[in-house]
Amino acid sequence: MAEPGAVDAYDATRRAFELGATVRAMREQRGWTQTGLAEAAGMTQSALARFEAGGTVPTLALLERIAHAFHAQLVVRFDESSPAA
Repeated sequence: MAEPGAVDAYDATRRAFELGATVRAMREQRGWTQTGLAEAAGMTQSALARFEAGGTVPTLALLERIAHAFHAQLVVRFDESSPAA
């Protein structure tokens, strides 16, 4: 990844995919449809599908609405990272 900013773009895409996969897993564990979760979170099914696929980066407000729909707590944390080599 020699292009400037490519690593940052890759990391942002990876995080969006991981968030979407986590929400999808939680939804499926509960036996919910995308439509059911979308309605509970105040969004459209198509927007939820894009999010679960990692195609969009959600806002904190959206994550809060999804957490509320799951009766879960949204936790955001910072982890120390290793210095760049």
